[in-house]
Amino acid sequence: MRVHVVSDVHGNSTDLARAGDGADAVVCLGDLVLFLDYADHSRGIFPDLFGVENAHRIVELRTARRFEEARAFGAGLWAGLDRGPAIEKAVRKQYAELFAAFPTPTYATYGNVDIPHLWSEYAASGTTVLDGERAEIGGLVFGFVGGGLRTAMRTPYEISDDEYAAKIEAVGEVDVLCTHIPPDVPELVYDTVARRFERGSRALLAAIRRTRPRYSLFGHVHQPLARRMRIGATECVNVGHFAGSGRPWALEW
Repeated sequence: MRVHVVSDVHGNSTDLARAGDGADAVVCLGDLVLFLDYADHSRGIFPDLFGVENAHRIVELRTARRFEEARAFGAGLWAGLDRGPAIEKAVRKQYAELFAAFPTPTYATYGNVDIPHLWSEYAASGTTVLDGERAEIGGLVFGFVGGGLRTAMRTPYEISDDEYAAKIEAVGEVDVLCTHIPPDVPELVYDTVARRFERGSRALLAAIRRTRPRYSLFGHVHQPLARRMRIGATECVNVGHFAGSGRPWALEW
């Protein structure tokens, strides 16, 4: 059995359409939407609406962790525009392309930049969306927990630590634990390019130690200090920044 796992797709529908080549199934760990590409400031919803120069500025402020200034700058750009409908229209366009590119079968959960209530409109019969739920794939039990924890970035699908912990608890003991964010381990949450710690989950880390799944698979941190490490009996793997590499991570058994 071979499963290809992707995360942080961020608009890369071209490579997503090939992600299932040679695999029995595809698992997607979220972040389909591309709001702003930190490597190429001309790509994404933000520069499409406000131009590349403004994208340069917002990236500069966020990278410097000047979040209040970034929010004020963004608010000025949005003044006079109906933000919600403008973003939803752009997200819908991306979702139409991305969900059409999903191979069959695909098992998917949300990332922190995704908008969950829209997924049911675009997920075809070959795509199973799970969040706080389990699925059997090739004789192994996979558990899925989507979204991220609350941060100063205020991305669309950030939830409280308690809500996140409840979903981890609902999944229970599984062979493969699939999440968007990593467990709260410094080497796994530190981004070496952004030079900051992203938020990982303590509840996820506790569940790994308690339930001992074979694998803990996640994304979210694009350039982690460590891409994989063992926690007890569990192999923890950051499956990679699919938007940049275009290559899935393969799990075989």
